[in-house]
Amino acid sequence: MNKYKYISLVLFTTFVMGVAFPVGKVGLSYSTPFFLMGIRFALAGAVLAVIVRRKPQPSSWAMWGKAALIGLLQSAGVMGCAYYSMHWISSGESAIITCTNPLVVIVLGTLFAGAKYRGRQWFGVVLGFIGVVITFGLQMNFQPGTWIGFLGAVFFAGSTLLIKRWGTGFDMNVLAAYQMLAGGIALLVLGAATEHPYFAFTSTSVIVLLWLVIMGSIVQFSLWFYLLRSGDPAKTSAFLFLVPVFGLLSSWLLLGEKVAWYAGLGGACICAGIFLVNWERRGSSAGRMAQVRELR
Repeated sequence: MNKYKYISLVLFTTFVMGVAFPVGKVGLSYSTPFFLMGIRFALAGAVLAVIVRRKPQPSSWAMWGKAALIGLLQSAGVMGCAYYSMHWISSGESAIITCTNPLVVIVLGTLFAGAKYRGRQWFGVVLGFIGVVITFGLQMNFQPGTWIGFLGAVFFAGSTLLIKRWGTGFDMNVLAAYQMLAGGIALLVLGAATEHPYFAFTSTSVIVLLWLVIMGSIVQFSLWFYLLRSGDPAKTSAFLFLVPVFGLLSSWLLLGEKVAWYAGLGGACICAGIFLVNWERRGSSAGRMAQVRELR
């Protein structure tokens, strides 16, 4: 993929992910967390499944199982943990923990996929994580929600590596559709078992739900899966450090939340971390290709 196209798509996708935080926060005024996320992903998956019905479908029960497992990790696991963790911690802290995913990707990729990463890339991921913490004002408390949120980051990393490993056997839009549908159904069941689910129909709640379904799910997941399959998952995931930054800025624009001075410092650390993870010296293309092959 052309690098300018890649950068443009990954920036747009992470921007959409970031905006989902304030939009979702508005939505929680009209529904319970698991039920809202369940409706979001079930509707998005069903709509996208209809759109891609003429594309190659999973050809075996094993492929259906792979799509369902990715959905349980990506849609149900990540979002379920992120929203459930907010019983103890703030949405900002939840975003910080969830976006440690790139670090977890490198750890899991090294341990289980045989991937090789340079010390510079490890340093870049750690620097990016430090930047995310700075962006939110160094206000993290280790409570039960902290560990639940981190479990969501592990789910996110696991689904990232599985998409890279299994994604070549799927049409990416088909995979995005069925994983969202599986995750949405799981969240609806979880909501029915643990909440008193409701959804208050107003013009605002409907707009929020439509945005979450169309932009925050169908567009976001289709692009994200395409990017993961097209490049190194660790490098692509490194851009997730931008999600809390975009979330902070969009919260300021949409909700009137103030942006502190340390957000600029944190943003600089995040950009530096992304550069270190993605920067390759001249003549290292062979190493990049070998690294990608190791993940397949």
